[in-house]
Formats: sequence, structure tokens, C-alpha cells
Amino acid sequence: MPREIERKFLLKNEAWRSSVHESRVLRQGYLCGNTRASVRVRIDGDRANLNIKSATLGVERLEFEYPIPCEQARVLLAELSGNVIEKTRHEVRYEGHLWEIDEFAGENAGLIVAEIELEDTDEAFARPDWLGEEVSDDPRYYNSELARHPYSQW
Repeated sequence: MPREIERKFLLKNEAWRSSVHESRVLRQGYLCGNTRASVRVRIDGDRANLNIKSATLGVERLEFEYPIPCEQARVLLAELSGNVIEKTRHEVRYEGHLWEIDEFAGENAGLIVAEIELEDTDEAFARPDWLGEEVSDDPRYYNSELARHPYSQW
């Protein structure tokens, strides 16, 4: 069964910026969500995906992802989603792990979150000096929640 094990952190400073090896802009919106799951459409460059993720609190969740044509994704975002989240995803490699650092725009501007995907919930990983407080268990930082309750309204 496809599972995502992901931990989220705030950042202490901007030192991570000197280690970015790739950045790209993502646009995503949520078609529906309830207490059990969310359904998201995301455009990432010339690719698009439909994603279904369990609404489980914590670091481990069920996740299903399916590619869809970009034109269909644009229609879904424009016609069927609520607020669209825009963010720049920066990739940083640190001691054998890939960190995805999301710098949000629009109503979530000012929020920057670092995520790391792991193979196991107990997997050890090195913590860069720029890493701050862990927010994996705080639902406010889930993208589905940021679409409903933007950072600027906290």
C-alpha cells in the first residue's frame, strides 16, 4: 500500500539558500477534503498529478498519486478547487537526504516549511543547522489546511 512518511519543520534562518540545487514553482488546489482524506490537483512545470491522501495526523499517511494532462489540471484548479496554493519548492541535499523547502506565496507568503520524506518512521537523519521546530503534528501546516486557512489569517 502506498504510504508517505514525511516530517515538516520550520526554519531558523536563511542558511539553506546557499545549498539549493533546484527550484520550481508549484500550483495546487484541493477538490475536496473531509475527516478521512483530501483530493489535490498539482501542476509542477509541464507535469500534473491528482493526489489522494489520508487525513491522518502525524508523519505517516496513505498517499495515492496519478498523472493527469496539464490542461485538465488547469481546468480542475480554475473550476473545481478552492483557494490555489502557490509555492516555490527548493531542493536541498543534506547528508544523504533530500529536503524540500516550500516557500509560499499569496495569502501564505512569509511561511517557509522544510519537509523530508523517509522510508521508515524511525529512520535517523542528520538535522541541518538551519532546521527549526518540528511541526509534523500541527495540522495548520498541512497544505490542505493552508488552502482553507491561509498563514496570513493566523
